[in-house]
Amino acid sequence: MPAELQFSRSDSRDPVNPASSVAPSLATAQVCARRGWPVHPLAPGRKTPAANCSECRTSAHATTNCPCLRAGRWCHSFHAATLNQDRIQQWWGQHPEFGIGVSCGPAGLVVIDIDAHGTEPPARDRILPGIPIGDHVDLAGLANGFHTLAVLAALRGQQSPADDTTTLRVCTPSGGLHVWYRATGNRQWKSSAGSSPGRALAWQVDIRAHGSYIIAPGTTTRHGAYTPLGEVREPAALPLWLAQELDRTGHLPAPTVPAPRPVPPRAQQAVLAAGGRGPAERTLAAVLAPVEACGQVAQGAGFSDALNRAAFTLGGLIAAGRLSRQEAEQALKDTAAAARPGQELRIEQIIRSGLAAGLKKPLHATGRRP
Repeated sequence: MPAELQFSRSDSRDPVNPASSVAPSLATAQVCARRGWPVHPLAPGRKTPAANCSECRTSAHATTNCPCLRAGRWCHSFHAATLNQDRIQQWWGQHPEFGIGVSCGPAGLVVIDIDAHGTEPPARDRILPGIPIGDHVDLAGLANGFHTLAVLAALRGQQSPADDTTTLRVCTPSGGLHVWYRATGNRQWKSSAGSSPGRALAWQVDIRAHGSYIIAPGTTTRHGAYTPLGEVREPAALPLWLAQELDRTGHLPAPTVPAPRPVPPRAQQAVLAAGGRGPAERTLAAVLAPVEACGQVAQGAGFSDALNRAAFTLGGLIAAGRLSRQEAEQALKDTAAAARPGQELRIEQIIRSGLAAGLKKPLHATGRRP
């Protein structure tokens, strides 16, 4: 039986020792974690994550390989989210002023984030992506995400999620609404911004899922509190019609698993530069193999960590004079780009960081001294 979700002052008592006072933020974080929702700190009075340590702020490095996460620090936003009650006690026990963020993907949540910003509507093709709105349609009065989501629901003959009393809904200080749902069928829904020209459900309607976080009910910022609406405190299953709309608008990974990719030509050139097709070839192939293998799955597979490790290793081989930096760096870029097309900027940052660290630790051949 999951912990019952309560987000009020009544949570400020330790359930084990009722005589002990517990800060509301700590109590909320503990309840979320018991529910299976990994949590991470938000900056006091803000809806943004608590700041990274000074080293993480000034150096570009792969998040998954950051020692701060292993050391129990909250660097890197939702990547640091945890269910560990001891860590939660440490974070919010020492900093009761922190807010609470919930990492949506690991929590199995899909949250419909409805905004109510007073801005001019975008072009008609971006109001409901994929659904044409002719010039003859009068858009007077259409002003925010509540309106666009209601229109989408009406087109499908459904109730707007904003009016769904069967699930957890949370009012935001800006006048918006967070509608919480449970993902079903092991689907890893993608996040999106409602103003994006690419993947989006509707104008001023954001999707919080894998790769993002949502602010826990009960959190208070300088602009106000995130307050549950109605009596329901549990997320309902994502409605089928809404899942179909998210699928239609590109919120799922590619349905097919791509075939293994061969080592790119540039990588083959690096093999030759490393001394032919003997031990050097096997070494380079072994270094690049984990990165190449990430191309066999649509997402995940520890890509950032695999690329960072490969870059670090090749940096060591370069420092030892066993590889040309230009050829090794190009081989890394080509192999990574083949595994994760369209992520060139991220790839370049990881490679740069990994190589810089590896260049400080030369990897000499067995039996050879520096």
